[in-house]
Amino acid sequence: MLTNPVFLSVIIMIVLCLAKLNVLLALIIAALAGGLLAGMPLGETMSTLIDGMGGNSSTALSYILLGALAATLHKTGIAVILTRKILGVVRDKRGVMLLIIAAVASLSQNLIPVHIAFIPILVPPLLVVMNKLRLDRRAAATALTFGLKAPYVALPVGYGWIFHGIITDQMGENGLPISQGQVWHVMWIGGLAMLLGLLIAIFFTYRRQRDYEEREPASVHGPAEEAVGEHMTRKHWIALVGALSALAVQVSPIGSLHIGAILGIAIIVIGGAIKWSDLDEMLHSGIGMMGFIAFVMLVAAGYGAVIRETGAVEPLVETAGALFGGNQLLGATVMIVIGLFITMGLGTSFGTIPIIAAIYVPMAISLGFSTPATILLIGTAAALGDAGSPASDSTLGPTAGLDVDGQHDHIWDTCVPTFLHFNIPLMLFGIIGAVLI
Repeated sequence: MLTNPVFLSVIIMIVLCLAKLNVLLALIIAALAGGLLAGMPLGETMSTLIDGMGGNSSTALSYILLGALAATLHKTGIAVILTRKILGVVRDKRGVMLLIIAAVASLSQNLIPVHIAFIPILVPPLLVVMNKLRLDRRAAATALTFGLKAPYVALPVGYGWIFHGIITDQMGENGLPISQGQVWHVMWIGGLAMLLGLLIAIFFTYRRQRDYEEREPASVHGPAEEAVGEHMTRKHWIALVGALSALAVQVSPIGSLHIGAILGIAIIVIGGAIKWSDLDEMLHSGIGMMGFIAFVMLVAAGYGAVIRETGAVEPLVETAGALFGGNQLLGATVMIVIGLFITMGLGTSFGTIPIIAAIYVPMAISLGFSTPATILLIGTAAALGDAGSPASDSTLGPTAGLDVDGQHDHIWDTCVPTFLHFNIPLMLFGIIGAVLI
């Protein structure tokens, strides 16, 4: 097992990522190393990598279009307006305020899919309120990361549509075809685990008051630098209609995020919420916001293709099966832990799926796991490291908002709390759930 090309390739990729080499380069080097170790010629390995990238072309386009829609909605200021209205009601209640922050962050993944773009606009002005309430910012970081992650884990809309779609595609690529609708029927278990972790963080771990100095926050500029008023205007209502329309298309029989994003943008432009001349800027912003992740997805799919082409997956599965002795509990535990290390290194749950699916699907079949259990193992293992990884936007985003006055540490105040409160419950629920279902 220790000399298996697939095993060594994954180790190389993890080490390179942990050494802070760019994720794209780490994936390419690990893929080439895996191919060479398996006896494949260098040129053939690179060709397999490039050909395999097409497996995630739909996902990459989804990211670009969703990024453009996010930039468009953010420019109208609709996210800021809605957030202010909601938070204005609960500013004097710490627990309720944190739950509202988590809910608003959740909306940034589906209803108004601006992802982390809302944080630099929303969070810094709230620091004064948090300081007066003596609110522990570790709880706020946990609430924000929950909202950035739990919706795509559990719900098949917005970024969740992409996440669940990748699971569906990659399981099919590796010999276990499923429908996308099957994913959320299982992944709600992961969402429940994260909800439990959030409640523990807010009402137990970080419920005590914590004092911060009154400092002037540094100037923070988000994608939309223009001033946003206090009241809903015509352009905000149009933006809301566009966002709801995009969501409606996703959950309709059409079921297309691509069409939904295009429709949402069209409504916002035709309605005059943004100018026709701003479209180029919006598309560029969308590529800037999501383009890198889209390329990671493409290269990750190519990596998965190389892994399959080596022919070393089957021997790895046979060796692992012998080590596990058919023990599903042990097998599930090892698979979940492997997923944790890969995702922690990559910093992206979405890019992890093509890599682990190539190994997990045959391994799960050999251990007798059901199809729902296999979905849960892959989805949970992929989602694990996104919370807690220093390189993940689910941790970088909250830190960017909470540390504008220099009083919030990225590792100890964001990464460690989110790792403890989300990854541990996810591991427990994923392992136990896979054995029971």
